[in-house]
Amino acid sequence: MVRLIGGLIGLTFTAALVVGAVLPREEAPENKYAKFYKHPEDVAFQQDGPLGFGVLGTFDRGQLQRGFQVYKEVCAACHGLHRIAFRDLSGIGFSEPEIKALAKNWPVEVAAVDDKTGEPTTRKATPADKIPSPYPNEVAARAANNNALPPDLSLITKARHDGVNYAHALLVGYKETPPKGWETPEGLYFNEHFPNLNIAMPPPIVADDQVTYADGTKATVDQMATDVAAFLQWTAEPKLETRRRTGLAVMIFLTILTAFAYLTYRKVWSDIKGAKTA
Repeated sequence: MVRLIGGLIGLTFTAALVVGAVLPREEAPENKYAKFYKHPEDVAFQQDGPLGFGVLGTFDRGQLQRGFQVYKEVCAACHGLHRIAFRDLSGIGFSEPEIKALAKNWPVEVAAVDDKTGEPTTRKATPADKIPSPYPNEVAARAANNNALPPDLSLITKARHDGVNYAHALLVGYKETPPKGWETPEGLYFNEHFPNLNIAMPPPIVADDQVTYADGTKATVDQMATDVAAFLQWTAEPKLETRRRTGLAVMIFLTILTAFAYLTYRKVWSDIKGAKTA
């Protein structure tokens, strides 16, 4: 009886498999995102090195300073850089007096405590302070942005796939009118480089000459997006050049050491091998 029941169960499963294999399958639902989404294009940055050989690449200080200007005048109203101190900006070519002036005149003051009353207060930033967030906390940030939380940009190029190219593409990927067949909900914006295409952040860079570069560079939309993307790669890896120089020196040292080790091996074993041959 047990064998009969087991056989019937086996036949039932076999029949189900046969039916599933024979019957036509339903077509997979269309991926509506893939139809309109565009992957970021590669942008040539000086830090990528010649022919993309990154170990020889260095940051363009002029571009980094332009990128910081775009961040300060466009992005800083919503996004912080809480891992970067004002004094770190010496790494992109700012002098000590310039850094002190930037910190002192930064539009957002630093949270502090009154020495006399012990009450929370604010003060002007100093070079040792981190670049403050424009919002005191997450609740305030969401309240000011229709419940969307603007991310801190310190490590944004590390947190996103193909980060520096993604940052550039996102800034130039806004479209005033969504393509035919796509609907953007009210309060959101269509961006062909954003993963789900609908983004809560309004277009930050909207027209040429939105900022005026001190070095006379023409501030096109693409130029501003490229400069700030390069700057955000620096904020994520401010020691990139030092790490690359160290790595290159280590590789050269190991190459020379390997060559000496091989020559030593040949010298030490030459007499023994010669004796065996004789």
